[in-house]
Amino acid sequence: MGHGVPELVLELNGQTWPLDPSRSYSLGRDPQGDLVLDDARVSWRHATIRRAERGWLLEDLGSTNGTFVQGQRVQHADVGPGAVINLGNATDGPRLNFTAPAGAGVGAGAPGVVAGATPAQAAPAAPPVAPQQPAGYPQAPPQQPQPQYQPPQQQPQMYAGQQQGLPQQPGIPPQGPGGWGAPPAQVPPQQAGWGQQPQQPPAQQPQQPQGAPAFHGERSPTTFHQLALGRVMKIGRARENELVVTDLQVSRYHAEFRAHPDGRYEIADLGSHNGTYVNGQPIQRHLLGPNDIVGVGHSTFRLVGDRLEEFVDNGAVSFSARRLSVTVPHGKTTKTILKDVSFGVPEKSLIGVIGPSGSGKSTLLRALTGYRPANQGEVLYDNRNLYKQFAELRQRIGLVPQDDILHKELQVRTALRYAAKLRFPGDTATAEREARIDEVLRELKLDIHADKKVTSLSGGQRKRVSVALELLTKPSLIFLDEPTSGLDPGMDRDVMKLLRGLADDGRTVLVVTHSVAELALCDKLLVMAPGGSVAYFGPPDEALTFFGYDNWADVFSAFENYRDYDWSGRWRGSQHYQTYAAELDQSAPQQAHYIPYQAARPPKPQGWGSQLFTLVRRYLSVILSDRGFIGLMVILPAVLGVVSILIPADNGLGPGKPPLFTNKDAGTILMILAVGACFAGAANSVRELIKERVIYERERAVGLSRSAYLMSKVIVLGLITALQGAIICGIGFAPRKMPTQGVILHSHPGIEMTLVIMVFGFTSMMVGLIISALVKTAEKTMPLLVMFAIVQIVFTGVLFQLYGKPGVEQLSWLMPARWAVAGTGATASLNVLLPWDPTHKTHDALWQHTAHTWTLDVVVLLVMATLCGVVVARLLRRHEPEVMRK
Repeated sequence: MGHGVPELVLELNGQTWPLDPSRSYSLGRDPQGDLVLDDARVSWRHATIRRAERGWLLEDLGSTNGTFVQGQRVQHADVGPGAVINLGNATDGPRLNFTAPAGAGVGAGAPGVVAGATPAQAAPAAPPVAPQQPAGYPQAPPQQPQPQYQPPQQQPQMYAGQQQGLPQQPGIPPQGPGGWGAPPAQVPPQQAGWGQQPQQPPAQQPQQPQGAPAFHGERSPTTFHQLALGRVMKIGRARENELVVTDLQVSRYHAEFRAHPDGRYEIADLGSHNGTYVNGQPIQRHLLGPNDIVGVGHSTFRLVGDRLEEFVDNGAVSFSARRLSVTVPHGKTTKTILKDVSFGVPEKSLIGVIGPSGSGKSTLLRALTGYRPANQGEVLYDNRNLYKQFAELRQRIGLVPQDDILHKELQVRTALRYAAKLRFPGDTATAEREARIDEVLRELKLDIHADKKVTSLSGGQRKRVSVALELLTKPSLIFLDEPTSGLDPGMDRDVMKLLRGLADDGRTVLVVTHSVAELALCDKLLVMAPGGSVAYFGPPDEALTFFGYDNWADVFSAFENYRDYDWSGRWRGSQHYQTYAAELDQSAPQQAHYIPYQAARPPKPQGWGSQLFTLVRRYLSVILSDRGFIGLMVILPAVLGVVSILIPADNGLGPGKPPLFTNKDAGTILMILAVGACFAGAANSVRELIKERVIYERERAVGLSRSAYLMSKVIVLGLITALQGAIICGIGFAPRKMPTQGVILHSHPGIEMTLVIMVFGFTSMMVGLIISALVKTAEKTMPLLVMFAIVQIVFTGVLFQLYGKPGVEQLSWLMPARWAVAGTGATASLNVLLPWDPTHKTHDALWQHTAHTWTLDVVVLLVMATLCGVVVARLLRRHEPEVMRK
């Protein structure tokens, strides 16, 4: 024992432990810690005790409910003989007593550790019994004090073939008796699943009305508030509120609790941006019952008598999946692509998910986030059903897809500004948003890259920016899909270290990855088998031993070579399953496909007009930062306009005379101008939705208005297309002598025809949006664009006669080009210039030189554009979380 460091003994619940100054001790609910306290008020990793320069020091590790000395919350405290410290609660939290060695009790020196941490568990516990080792397995070295219910994974389970020294053939799955792994063992009741809060003795359970559901794992409230009869307690971000919630997800004046004289209590929303929720459903006013849970931002409230208990979601939340199954149509039957997946995620930890192609990793991720709810089973976020309360809980979950969820043409800070503008309430001040952006940039070490374009960053840095965008709203749970895809090993390691840091800072992170190089950074590892079932869940350093291979390449080869092998059955017959998932499977799965209607229509953080304004500004910023697109936007219509000048080359009037617009080639000229506008308009929009599909899906999940998003595209692209139509017609009409008289603008027939071409370009742009919403990849857009343009040329009515031909004429009515050329033809009198019947007995009714015909042609084009908008809006629903489509 070092000089000047006093010997010290820790007393807790009738047991004592002499502290060794040569090591440190971790305290918390983590079964792998040194001192395990089975109390929901204690954090997973609550504190550490270690030797310091002049004595012993206890340091709080950012616990949820705090560490207390003499009723005061502290971050660190010097401890010595006579010191008393409470964990989780200043009065009745687990009490640590420190004494000199002479005060050690019967348990002094016992190798066990705390079996519980509540007064009701004060009786000394029996010394822990080490799990029985298989025959021939080397005995473990002497252990430092370990929890009484230390999971048996600390001593890896051996398989039958290995236990008996039998040679194992390469590539053949190791098997235990009966073809499975180790037989299931009986797990003591205190070995709770990793997603479950340990059960407290009845005397310690918080008081709640009979029949009330479990709430927040029944941890202690963060704060208490007293409600007086006849009074009103306002909640919001502004300091003038009686209950101030410092959360940017909360409006300045968000809601209010009203205590009626008759003893009833009511919650009323004050027009908040992100909404007020009762039991996960958005409400305007609601009389509170004994079991109701009120949600405001990251805080939830429960009414107990006349006292309001507040629980702040600061990341210390449980998350578990219970018997998730997903089926899809497969011919006349259904196919299961995710089968009975159960696992629990420890709070503030990093979970890795790996598996071969076809193992359902992406399906699992969509089921866990609510994007595609499982057909059976449930996802519990802090003991609350995510599917049924998605409207409220969606703000607490971050998702970083494999593709970047930001516009690469923007600068980093600019991209985050637009994201913050869309996600934060409309009453958030600019200074508040900027402060949060700066905080996130510093946390992820992106402040030095804040003014760089996203395209100039490395792959790892771009992934950091995507993570930064999600961190703006302070989610407690973050999912990432293949964040290291396409990165070199160095960047792979940097990204995984970033995720490790996010977990250490108080968030739960789940990452789906193909990379196995940095799995040791994870706290737990989930291995998916072919067919969508679980092959393993537990510590990553025990996974290879579990499978009986030396490297992951052999494991994945075994998956491929033995696809019919029951990997899930082998997992369920193992001791790891008993430790980490058996208790989760004891709960009967629930049907999760039904979502209450209100949950599908949650409030939006910004009003429709505000979202539209922000989206238009962002889209214009993206376009203006893309010089290539700007150049193409001007060059394409100019070239198409010049092409129309070449027809006709000679008007027969001699040199120096302007070509007339009153000859037989007028129809060809109008067709070229119309098709040019058609091609330009469709080309503008044909890639816009497909290239932003991932961005739209994520923003839609956090409150983006579908109609505002679509309208922003229509406005910006519509203006660009109209400008291009004006350029095409300006070049095409400038050197020509126009018709003598129009039908609407009598003295300006050129402007009259230009308006028709602009409307036709707009309608074609809307058709391009339909193509962009339909296709699955951007590569498929160009063939469809060419096909659309060719079909329009055929049905202009210039190449061959359309009217008077049954079937063909009616089909032409569905083509925008038919009405566009007809509108310009009405102004140019094509029935006179291009008469299909020289005897003038019949003529094309859509080419009549009348205001009625011109108006009809233009109105039909606008109606077509509107119908296209409706179709695009319906198609966009396919690319948003399924839970929001009801």
